[in-house]
Amino acid sequence: MKFVDEVSIWVHAGRGGDGCLSFRRERNLAKGGPDGGDGGDGGDVILEAQAALNTLVDFRFQPRYKAEAGQAGAGRDMTGRRGEDAVIKVPVGTLVIDEEDGQPLGDLAEEGQQLRVALGGRRGLGNTRFKSSTNRAPRKTTSGKPGEKRKLRLQLRLLADVGLLGMPNAGKSTLIRAVSAARPKVADYPFTTLVPQLGVVRIGSGSSFVLADIPGLIEGAAEGAGLGTRFLKHLARTRVLLHLLDAAPIDGSDPLAAMTAIVAELERYSPALAQRPRWLVLNKIDLLDDAARAELVERFRAGGVDGPIHLVSAATGEGTEVLMQAISQALTEMALSRSEGGEAAEAERALDDAIAEEVLGHALAYRGGGKQEAVGDDGDAGLEDDDDDHGVEVHYVP
Repeated sequence: MKFVDEVSIWVHAGRGGDGCLSFRRERNLAKGGPDGGDGGDGGDVILEAQAALNTLVDFRFQPRYKAEAGQAGAGRDMTGRRGEDAVIKVPVGTLVIDEEDGQPLGDLAEEGQQLRVALGGRRGLGNTRFKSSTNRAPRKTTSGKPGEKRKLRLQLRLLADVGLLGMPNAGKSTLIRAVSAARPKVADYPFTTLVPQLGVVRIGSGSSFVLADIPGLIEGAAEGAGLGTRFLKHLARTRVLLHLLDAAPIDGSDPLAAMTAIVAELERYSPALAQRPRWLVLNKIDLLDDAARAELVERFRAGGVDGPIHLVSAATGEGTEVLMQAISQALTEMALSRSEGGEAAEAERALDDAIAEEVLGHALAYRGGGKQEAVGDDGDAGLEDDDDDHGVEVHYVP
């Protein structure tokens, strides 16, 4: 299935039913008085998060949704039926933005969560509503009100605990294959990963977390080089970033320089996202002896890296189990800290809000004609209206 993470849709709530003009006409009952009923309210348009969905591709083929109108009222004080709501299923993790003013309407981050995005029109009133002591045969009714119309931007941000970050061919796809059931494409050329991948890492029998792999970044990504920073929004919900580096690049490039370049691109995209806990993971250590490994770690320490540094070989599995267990423990401690409240929890919530605001601002600037361009397999650039399918496929493993 094709992976689409941003689409525009149009929603139209149902119109309210008109009120009825009617008078009672029964045998032996002259001048029975008004008995026109009210119309029914129009149906609402509601978005509902569903975990079974993982792409917005269906909205490419059906971008317009309309709720049912309310029925008109009838004689004998009969009220019209309310229109049926239009309930639209979206993936969990969908951010909803009003295209007209650029304001977020809601974030559907939990299974079953609903968001009303267009309110149905109010019902019209029948002539019964207007009778009085001075007007015993009113001929006045009101019409139903039109339902709200909106153009919405749906932006999918994957729900993952840990995000993989790094240059193309750093071994991110190999690592996610080694530690989870995900099977992304692996090849000996850059940009084999063109869309985000998710894998569930299980630690023992009762612990697990979700690992996300996004397409590799290169220097100049903020200006659209490579795949640009198009998919960095999928790291917005993560708690830990794993910065994967090739410890023995075949082209002889400097891993420390590669790290600096990617950190610079991340900071340009979102300074707040760059403040997330970031662990350095040196991959392909099977190509280095013990002395070379120690020397490489010393270089990174001397270069200012004071956080965790892990040495792994995704190809052989060396060090991957230790890394995954360390991540699981860190995530558990973070969750406990959030549940206890206090300054640390407040700081994390403030960081979450700052990341969400910066990622949203980046997306709106992108839609408004920013410098970045996303290129699909047909070579077409940009994301005008709902022509933002990348023409590539993604497979998710539960």
